[in-house]
Amino acid sequence: MTVSLSPPTARLQRLLGKTSMYRMLVMLLLAMAAWSFVLSLTGALFYTPAELGATLATAVISTLVASRVMGLLFRTFPQTDSALITGLLLFFLFWPTTSGPELGTIALAAFAATASKYLLVWRRRHIFNPAALGAVVIGLTGLNQPVWWVAAPLMLVVVLPAAFLVLYRSRLLPMAGVFVLVTVGIVVLRFAVSGEPALDGLATAFTSYPILFFAGFMLSEPLTLPPLRWQRLAEAAVVAVLFTTPLSVGPVFMSPELALLIGNLLAFAVGQRGGISLRLRETRDLTPTSRELVFEPARTLRYRAGQYLELSLPHPNPDGRGLRRIFSITSDPADARTVSVALRVSEPGSSFKTKLLRLKPGARISATTVGGDFQLPRDVSRKILMVASGIGITPFVSQLRSGAARGRDIVLVYAASSPQELAYARELADLGVRVFVCTPEDPQLPGWTWLGSGLPDADRLLKAVPDAVERSAFVAGSPSAVSFVRGEARRAGIRRIHTDPFLGY
Repeated sequence: MTVSLSPPTARLQRLLGKTSMYRMLVMLLLAMAAWSFVLSLTGALFYTPAELGATLATAVISTLVASRVMGLLFRTFPQTDSALITGLLLFFLFWPTTSGPELGTIALAAFAATASKYLLVWRRRHIFNPAALGAVVIGLTGLNQPVWWVAAPLMLVVVLPAAFLVLYRSRLLPMAGVFVLVTVGIVVLRFAVSGEPALDGLATAFTSYPILFFAGFMLSEPLTLPPLRWQRLAEAAVVAVLFTTPLSVGPVFMSPELALLIGNLLAFAVGQRGGISLRLRETRDLTPTSRELVFEPARTLRYRAGQYLELSLPHPNPDGRGLRRIFSITSDPADARTVSVALRVSEPGSSFKTKLLRLKPGARISATTVGGDFQLPRDVSRKILMVASGIGITPFVSQLRSGAARGRDIVLVYAASSPQELAYARELADLGVRVFVCTPEDPQLPGWTWLGSGLPDADRLLKAVPDAVERSAFVAGSPSAVSFVRGEARRAGIRRIHTDPFLGY
């Protein structure tokens, strides 16, 4: 059975993957800003269109100017989308106004937020959420106070779906869920303790607190998140408690933005503390449409088999895909001298991939983070079923090259559009992995079993791997392929399924 029409979730993932996260955030924040003007014009929002317009223009123009200035000072390409996001976030944090002095404080917040991206860094990686930092700086000076007016009830009409899209695209819904549950739980508990109806507390939590906006657009800022899932869940819980607890130390009072900065510090403490400098050693063709790049890190890079590396490549006139991309690591973590990634080469390619593939040996590139939970279980007695579609083979290559696969009972199902598109085929054959291959023609590789064309449905899977229900399944590839395999694996009776959909596949 082959994949024809992908489920709605897969189509949504593929649609969201067509643009960078930064560009998507800009569009969603602009949509929210436009909705605020609609509410203002209809009298449903307290602020006038003039106040909204003046505040929006000040926040956005200030961050754009600050970004240009800092880019010139530090000799880097200014990231317009990043500046727009910071400005739009600040727009939703401060009182809309037409007052010159108050607009001046918003401009100062914008400059402080932008400067933090360049000054409050550790080895080229910024530590704090820029918008939150700018808000805290202005709040501590007493010049202005963030009020998070985005928590207006009717703003939920756009905040809720926008936050969902961001969290769904970034796969942070569980983290946001922890934050929302803890914050709402604390608010409702306070109402109950004071003798007020719990339903009133529930309504207040969503209509008076910026819970959904905070979770979708502030807490989810990628460069300030810890690398592992459990760490993100823990950070969400800690920030939620601080978010809803009226603490104070002298003149400093707890606020949403300060709670987030404390969470950023916790994330920094457990994460990749610093930027990563890589020198390109070589590139090699894997298939007619895929290539592997091998880098030498300037210092030892610690990671686990199955994790990803986010590469950063500033370049003039970037397209909507942005300046950073995530790639699964293919190398063995035990080899401290090299780290490699593989990618699909497509025409026309994004500006990022075009620039990346034109790099010559010796060229230097930076990476921002290593992370991901797509890792084999520590219990080596657990049987494993790997299912890869196309370039989705990459995380499995790292696992199979490493000691993580040693002594395990592993079965690999590998689907590709043709035998020529089977990346790492010879190496996998040499590793002695038990492989079931899904291609239009039999590649006739030693030890491999051909299952025909297309990813197997539940019946074909159980016929090929009778003990599949006893295995933990790991699935990687395009969103549509991952969605199909996950559904068929569940239909086959497999209960432990881990997925790694490649957005922008």
